[in-house]
Amino acid sequence: MKLNKHIDHTLLKQDASQEQIDRLLSEAREYDFASVCVNPTWVKHAKIGLDGSDVKVCTVVGFPLGATTSAVKAFETKEAVQNGADEIDMVINVGALKSGNLDLVESDIRAVVEASGDKLVKVIIEACLLTDDEKVVACQLSQKAAADFVKTSTGFSTGGATIEDVKLMRKTVGPDMGVKAAGGARSYADAVAFVEAGATRIGTSAGVAILKGELADGDY
Repeated sequence: MKLNKHIDHTLLKQDASQEQIDRLLSEAREYDFASVCVNPTWVKHAKIGLDGSDVKVCTVVGFPLGATTSAVKAFETKEAVQNGADEIDMVINVGALKSGNLDLVESDIRAVVEASGDKLVKVIIEACLLTDDEKVVACQLSQKAAADFVKTSTGFSTGGATIEDVKLMRKTVGPDMGVKAAGGARSYADAVAFVEAGATRIGTSAGVAILKGELADGDY
C-alpha cells in the first residue's frame, strides 16, 4: 500500500506562519503526499511552492462551522480555484441538517460543486455532531449533490474520525465515492486501519510521523 498517496498533509491552525506552511510544502514534496490542505489565504503560495510536483493543493470552504451562506461558500470556492486549488473540502450546514432542512443542505453542497468546475469536492459532515441516521442522510445528500468525497471531520469540533464512522460512510456511499477520515490517525497502524475500513484519504497533520512509524501527538 502506498500510504503516502492516501494522505492530505494538513495545516489549518489559525496561527500557522509562513515558515510552518513552507515546512508543510517541503514535507509534502519529500514524502509525495496526495495533497496539502491549507486555509484559503495560503492557496496561491502553496500552488507556487508545489510547482513541478504532483502534490495537489486542497483548501477548506465554509470552515470550520459550515454556517456561512451558500453564496459565500460558492464565492470562496471560485476564488480558491482561481488561486490554484485542486481540491475543495467544504463543511455542510450542520444546523440545517439537524433541523430537517435537507433541501438546504443539498443545495448548499451543490452550490460548491457547481462553483468548483472540474475540481474535486469533499463534503465534511462533522460526524462527531451527528447521529448515525444523520450521518447516513448527510452522505446521501452529498451523493445527490454530485460531490466526489464525504469527509468525517474538520478537526475543530468535539472529535475526529472513528473506524465506525468510516465503515458507516463507506457502506452508505458504496464503492465509487471517496471517503476521507480526518483526525484520529496517530500511527501507521491507525492509518492502515482507516484505509481497510474504507477510507481513500486520510487528513492529518502527522503524515510524516505516521510514515516514519512514530506515534504522533496532537489532535488532527
